Amino acid sequence: MPRTENASSIRVHFAGRLIAVAVGSLMLVPAGYVLPAIAADTISATSAKSTSSDESIRPFHINVPQSQLDDLRKRISKTRWPDKQTVDDASQGSQLAQVQELVRYWGTDYNWRKAEAQLNSLPEFTTTIDGVEIQFIHVRSRHPNALPVVLTHGWPGSTFEFIKSIGPLTDPTAYGGRPDAFDVVIPSILGYGFSGSRRIWAGVLTALHELGTPS
Repeated sequence: MPRTENASSIRVHFAGRLIAVAVGSLMLVPAGYVLPAIAADTISATSAKSTSSDESIRPFHINVPQSQLDDLRKRISKTRWPDKQTVDDASQGSQLAQVQELVRYWGTDYNWRKAEAQLNSLPEFTTTIDGVEIQFIHVRSRHPNALPVVLTHGWPGSTFEFIKSIGPLTDPTAYGGRPDAFDVVIPSILGYGFSGSRRIWAGVLTALHELGTPS
């Protein structure tokens, strides 16, 4: 059962144990996995019924309607391109052919359903902090006395950047390490993924601290 603590009544009893890791450059997969938060208004991502005042921890599941994926591909295919650069190097910025190839990949080859399934295979949740919906991944370690760690991506970025880090952090002995394990919380920062976009991020990080503390 998910916890139902009030996120605004957090007490920092274990503040000394919390480790906040801000990573802006770690890219284990392309940053293009990001879904703009504005799309969350229409994307069918389901969780328990809630209102903006519901501060419980609620299960979350992503299910982007096929019609939205089709519309996105259609809009990508209608991109209006500028003239080709006048030099053969990067002194004028990204070369047109490289950008066109990247856009072609996102418009035709990229498999969102595979990415969606990868996210949905992890424990996903939402909560409301200061009236803003926050979506996050929360994976607990099987090791006793695991420390809470919050992994936050940069601008731009997404929770996909840390997928390959979850195993070694929550179960280090399975990867040949010592049993210095972590309970991992990976939120989508405000304005990214399925999180809202109206508050200061520092307050959200403080509130997320309770996810890694003992019941």
